[in-house]
Amino acid sequence: MHADTVLAPQRHAIITREVTKLGSVRVRDLAEMLDVSEMTVRRDLDILAGRGALEKIHGGAARLESRSSLEPEFATKATMQRNEKAKIASAAARLVRPGDAVALTGGSTTWMLGQHLRSIPDLTIVTNSLSLADSLHGRTDSTVSVVLTGGSRTRSDALVGPVAVNTLRSIFVDIVFMGVHGLAEAGFTTPNMAEAETNRAFIESSERFVVLADHTKWGIRGLGTIARLSEADDIISDALLPDDATEIISRSSTNLQLVGTDDEAVDRPA
Repeated sequence: MHADTVLAPQRHAIITREVTKLGSVRVRDLAEMLDVSEMTVRRDLDILAGRGALEKIHGGAARLESRSSLEPEFATKATMQRNEKAKIASAAARLVRPGDAVALTGGSTTWMLGQHLRSIPDLTIVTNSLSLADSLHGRTDSTVSVVLTGGSRTRSDALVGPVAVNTLRSIFVDIVFMGVHGLAEAGFTTPNMAEAETNRAFIESSERFVVLADHTKWGIRGLGTIARLSEADDIISDALLPDDATEIISRSSTNLQLVGTDDEAVDRPA
């Protein structure tokens, strides 16, 4: 691997993958792996730490899994793993048909999915995402009807709490697409307890439960538990998902789709 062939986004993806997989990494080891200078690695770590993707420590970096109540802002999450999230969103859009009623929870990947869905005829989108609702409001190129749950606003621009839960208990949708903060053997999690409750209400209101999670979510555990792995009908992730994650998911009843560089989802049934 040579420095002139490894672009910054590729380095960032590799560094994030290694931090997620190992828990912590050293600057020296990353520089050797990427065949770049330690100064380049330190600059990359500064950028990734600024995005909330990892924590800089002396001589290297560590993942943020121990901060189970840390909730990044939507603007921060939107800058992370954009390429992987775009491909996951494109794959998820293929599950939606004209006339469906679908729910999208808050998050940057579900926001990207919403942009794909605005061209599907006669679609109803139920969401607790202020950012998504705002992006779809008043568009002349869309026939999508948007239902906003209401509720209290989180740092990630999601509406949660009793008002949101009561709204969700009064509706039924064909599919819920859910972004999650953490994905692990124990299940899906979020740093926000009220968001966990609201997301459980989303699941209860839907016929099909689909989780959208890029590879960096594996091994992260938030404070609030949303659901077990086996409760999801589908998980759509990217090809950088660690092998141990695919093995664990394969033991559940959940269908795993990994989106590769060709933007095609490859089914890995349980």
